Amino acid sequence: MNDRAALDLLIAHGPLTRTRLGELTGLSKPTASQLLSRLEAAQLVRTTGNVTGRPGPNAQLYEVNPSAAYVAALAVDPEGITAVVADITGHVVGEHRAEARDAPDTGRGRTAELVAEVVGHALAEAGLGLDALHRTVIGTPGALDPQTGTLRYAPHLPGWHSRTLRDELAKVIGTPIVIENDVNLAAIAEQHDGAAQDFDDYVLIWADEGVGAAIVLGGTLLRGATGGAGEIGYMPLPGAPLARGGPVTAARPDAGGGFQSLVGSPAVLALAREHGIEADTAADALQAALTTPGAGDAVLAELARRIAVGIAAVVAVVDPELVVLAGALPQTCGERLRELVASELTGIALPEPQLRMSAVDGSPILIGALQTALAEARNTVFDTA
Repeated sequence: MNDRAALDLLIAHGPLTRTRLGELTGLSKPTASQLLSRLEAAQLVRTTGNVTGRPGPNAQLYEVNPSAAYVAALAVDPEGITAVVADITGHVVGEHRAEARDAPDTGRGRTAELVAEVVGHALAEAGLGLDALHRTVIGTPGALDPQTGTLRYAPHLPGWHSRTLRDELAKVIGTPIVIENDVNLAAIAEQHDGAAQDFDDYVLIWADEGVGAAIVLGGTLLRGATGGAGEIGYMPLPGAPLARGGPVTAARPDAGGGFQSLVGSPAVLALAREHGIEADTAADALQAALTTPGAGDAVLAELARRIAVGIAAVVAVVDPELVVLAGALPQTCGERLRELVASELTGIALPEPQLRMSAVDGSPILIGALQTALAEARNTVFDTA
């Protein structure tokens, strides 16, 4: 327990002297010295210079040995796969992106091969091989059904629906594999270093090409019996028919109804066109709305009303303390959209949660995948029992 506490403190604070580590852990100087000697022998910590510029002998600094373990984090989308590799301290040492159009399917097992190639390129950038990895976490749209092992709600990811995919990935990469819903990972990123720090009950609403949510209650992600908790794109709401006849596809980007048909990218484009704003993408349409008095104001007001209706439905069921708006569409509008949504929620006959914009710097899906991989790896590598 003392070893793990010391390692966690070194991760959180960076290099520390023996004296300072003893103060933070409450251990005596002899015990702290023995602990550091033990961790050095296990190659989990190393010395990294001295503290200078103060009276008395220079105090030696200790840090977690970055090469004690490495992890891989991946984000999958219809356009391709992004992979990052980080050392056990969380420092990213390699990154690679492969576009789907550059890697046509050549038969069974191609998805696993492509993942291995992307991870291999990221490792090569860091001068590492596959044998250096301890854990791999992959973020995808949809959710992995815990009963069948298949990916649900993501038919637009061909090659990712094999029941044996996780085993195939573990074989070619050589580490345990976690496949996690991308919005769930975004919520983890917000709790680690974003808008949901210090919150145990919150909901992240994701609005992009797809619409989804991550629900965290008591500090734990709510997954549901089939992994589908948070698929609010299918949630029936006033003004939207029930989503029937299967999930989102390229031909049916709004799933035929539900919340997705009100606030997803196709709906935002249609809303903008109704008010005379033409654009190629939903993000471009919202960017134009921000600078178009009158018509743009109407677009933003209606979008805020629709989002507020969806949030109210979620709040009525799970009563979160905080709601975080994330994804390309809210991020494009920023604080202006948040204020409009908050105004719509004012006075509702429900508990009114705090409403914040995402505060993650970078890709929240990759960051969430990385934090998950690091936590898994540290639980194993830092176990000195």
